Amino acid sequence: MTAAPVDRTDFDNAERGFIARLTPGLIPSKTGGVAYDADSFDFLKAEGADTVLPSLWRQSQLTAIHGLYEVCAGVYQVRGLDISNMTLIESDNGVIVIDPLVSSETAAAALGLYRANRGDRAVTAVIYTHPHADHFGGVLGVVDPDTTVPIIAPEHFMEHAISENVYAGTAMFRRGMYYSGANLSRGPEGVVGMGLGPIASGGEFGLLPPTLDITETGQEEVIDGVRFIFQMTPGTEAPAEMNFLLPDLNALCMAENACHTLHNILTLRGAQVRDSRMWSRYIAEAIELFSERADVVFASHHWPTWGKDKIVEFLTQQRDTYAYLHDQTVRRMNQGEIGSEIAENFPLAPDLAAQWNNRGYYGSISHDVKAIYQRYVGWYDANPAHLWQHPPQAQATRYVELLGGVDATVAKVREFADKGDLRFAAELGSHAVFADPSNAAAKEALASVFDRLGYGSENATWRNCFLTGAAELRDGVSPTVLGATSEMAKAMSITQLFDTLSLNIVGERAWSEKFSISWHFTDSGENYRMELSHGALIHYPTTRDHPSDLDVTLTKLGLLQLIGTGSFDNVQAGGDTTVWKRLTGLLDKSDPDFRIFTP
Repeated sequence: MTAAPVDRTDFDNAERGFIARLTPGLIPSKTGGVAYDADSFDFLKAEGADTVLPSLWRQSQLTAIHGLYEVCAGVYQVRGLDISNMTLIESDNGVIVIDPLVSSETAAAALGLYRANRGDRAVTAVIYTHPHADHFGGVLGVVDPDTTVPIIAPEHFMEHAISENVYAGTAMFRRGMYYSGANLSRGPEGVVGMGLGPIASGGEFGLLPPTLDITETGQEEVIDGVRFIFQMTPGTEAPAEMNFLLPDLNALCMAENACHTLHNILTLRGAQVRDSRMWSRYIAEAIELFSERADVVFASHHWPTWGKDKIVEFLTQQRDTYAYLHDQTVRRMNQGEIGSEIAENFPLAPDLAAQWNNRGYYGSISHDVKAIYQRYVGWYDANPAHLWQHPPQAQATRYVELLGGVDATVAKVREFADKGDLRFAAELGSHAVFADPSNAAAKEALASVFDRLGYGSENATWRNCFLTGAAELRDGVSPTVLGATSEMAKAMSITQLFDTLSLNIVGERAWSEKFSISWHFTDSGENYRMELSHGALIHYPTTRDHPSDLDVTLTKLGLLQLIGTGSFDNVQAGGDTTVWKRLTGLLDKSDPDFRIFTP
C-alpha cells in the first residue's frame, strides 16, 4: 500500500506554535496503571502500513502530534494527551481552562506542562463547551472539589451530562469500547487512533456542576479580565453546546462544531440523533457573527486554522457538508428510499469530497445519512415485513437452518469472503455465531472477515469496531475501563439521584410492591415524594405534607451515603425503615461488559 499523498498544510498547522512536549509521554493513573501513553503512538512516525488506509494513517499521524502550543498571544492548547484538547486562556490573575479532557490525571499533566513553560498560574475559571465526557471528566485535575472559581457551561449542561454518562452510561461506555478500540493494542494491526483524536484516557473521571449558565447568543461575560462573546448551538454536536469569540484576542473557538473530519450525526456509541440542518445553520451564524473578527479558529479537537480567508473557507466547507447531508437525505427519503438505500450511493459535491476536513475519519457519510433518516422517521422503514422481525439469535437459528446448519453457513462465509463480498460474509458469519456461540470455526471465520473490514476502513471508529469484534470473538470480552464514578454522583441533583434508582427497578419484581417515602433535605430545603406504584418508582418535588410509609430527613450527602451503604446512621427516619431495604431489593445491577458479538 502506498504512502498518503504529500500535503503538509495540516502538518504545518498542527506543529505551529510548538512550545514543549511531555517527556516521557506516559501519564500514570491514580490506581497504579496507565491513564494515557502518548508514546504508544510513535509507530505512526513510519510512512505507512499495509493494514491501514493511507488517508487514515495521515489523519492518525496528525492527531498523535502532542505537546503545548501557542494558538495566539494569550491562548494555548495542550493537544495529543487525550482524545480532546485542553485550551488555556491567560487572564488577569491566572489561567482559564477550557474543556479539561477525560481524566483528572491527563488534565493535571496538561496543566503541569503549561505551568512548566508559562509559569505557575492559578486556575481562575473552567469552561465546559458541551456535556460530553472528554470535555469535563478531568475537571478535578485542574481544580479542587470545593473550588470557588466559576464553572461556566451552556444552559442544560447538567441535564445532558447525566443523561449520557449516568442514565444511559453503562450502554454507552460499553459500546464506546468498540468504537474507541480501548482494549486493542496500539499499532498497525490495532488502534491507530479515533479520527477525532488518538484515544480516550482511562483515569479518574469526575464532574463539578456549572455555577454560571450561558443562555443566549451574544451573551458577553468578562471572566477574570478576559472578554467572551458566546454563541449558543444546541442540537449540533451535543444537545447543549456553545462556541465563543475572544474579541480582544481575535480568536474564535468552535467547540466541537467544526473539526478536521466529518463528524457524527449519531455516534456509534449511541446518543441523541443530532440535527445536521441546525448544525449547518449555526456554523453559518458563526461565520456571519465572528469571521471578520477572528484571525484564528480553534476547537476542542485537532489543530487551529489561521487567516480570515482560510477560516471562512474551512467553516464554509463544514457548513455546506452538513447541509448537503441533511437536504439530500430528506429529499431522497421523500422519494421513497430508506436510510440504507440512500447511504449506499451518496456522493458529495467533488469540491467538498476533496477536502481532508470532510473525510469520514470519525463520522461517516454512511452512518450519518442513516441517522438523519432515523431522526425524521425512526427505525421502521414502513415495510411490514420489517415491523416484527425476530431478535438476532432467533433470526440466526432460522437462517442457519435454511442454509443447512452451522458448518454449511461457515463454508458460505468463507465463499463470500473469498469473492470479496465481506459485508455479506460478515452478516452470514454473525448468524453462524449467534446460532452456535461455541463453534470455534464460526467465530474464527467471522473474526477473519472483521480483520479485513477493519484494515480496509478509512473511518477510524469503524476500524476499531471491526477489530474489537475480531478480538472478542477470539479472546472473549475484555472489561470496560471507564464509567460514571462517585464524583459524578456528587454533582447530580436530587432528582437525578432518584432517577438512578428508578431506572434500575426490575419491573416484574416490583409489580406487587407498593409503598411511599417522604424526603426532606435540610441543606437545600427541598422536599420530595416517592411512590412505588405498578412497578414504577415515581418521584417528584412537593410542597404538600403527604402521609408516607417512611419519612426521611437528611442532607444530599446523607442520601449518597444511604444509597451507597444502606446505613441510616446519619439519617433521621420515621415510620417503617424496612421500606428502604424493600426498595433496594428491587434494584437491578447494570452489566458494564454485556455481550455484543455473541448472544
